[in-house]
Amino acid sequence: MKIKLQHINQLFATGLILFSVTNCVSNKTHFGKKLIWSDEFNGKGLPDSLKWNYDVGGDGYGNQEAQFYTKNRLENARMEDGNLIIEARKENWEKNQYTSARLLTKGKFSFQYGTVEIRAKLPKGRGSWPAIWMMSEKMKEWPDDGELDIMEHVGFNQGFVHASVHTKKYNHIQGTQKTDTLVVKDVSENFHVYKADWTPEKIDVYIDGQKFFTYENKEKTYEAWPFDQPYFMILNLAVGGFWGGKEGIDNNIFPQKYYIDYVRVYQNK
Repeated sequence: MKIKLQHINQLFATGLILFSVTNCVSNKTHFGKKLIWSDEFNGKGLPDSLKWNYDVGGDGYGNQEAQFYTKNRLENARMEDGNLIIEARKENWEKNQYTSARLLTKGKFSFQYGTVEIRAKLPKGRGSWPAIWMMSEKMKEWPDDGELDIMEHVGFNQGFVHASVHTKKYNHIQGTQKTDTLVVKDVSENFHVYKADWTPEKIDVYIDGQKFFTYENKEKTYEAWPFDQPYFMILNLAVGGFWGGKEGIDNNIFPQKYYIDYVRVYQNK
């Protein structure tokens, strides 16, 4: 098919305009918001101890997980080439056959309402279960005090990314969990931006700017909406478990690396 030269020029000009507009929109993604906390992982060695704590142990964490979460161990959590790398390894550690890490900001940073953005590249393979999630700083009983899962990915279902909330009224134990899924085919090959917007009215979750999950504060009760209190962030890579290990664990995939480029938290100015 022939296209006249002036049409090509018009298309080219339009493309430039669209590109310019896109750049402007991108630069104003957080217009009116203030960055209140971040980790760009630009150092080398162990994660910043002023920002991150560790959960330590191998008791399954209520999910029948197979790994032992270690502390201050470079093999499982380190900064390297501008990323945080959480690495799951096939190795015996106490009574467990795998090691990994679970980092959290509990006791160091929590916030109430705002925008959370995490740029990450996920591990791949049956038995891997990376997550980005949040829990109440004053958590007394799960799930009553709430949990927000910004990203979960189970390796036996490659590319299917899930976002969920857990509350006393809505949780997977009762079969009432509020959740949704977006398919991202190259989730383990390329970095993507996972974002949650949290207000007193609702929680929206996005991947690369595409909203795929919304949970609204319709009922105005603590049983349905415990999200009016400070929450901390958690980054972890589990192995196996009641969900991640539902179709078994492929020992040939290890070691597996979970790359996090940055974590940023914004609030309204």
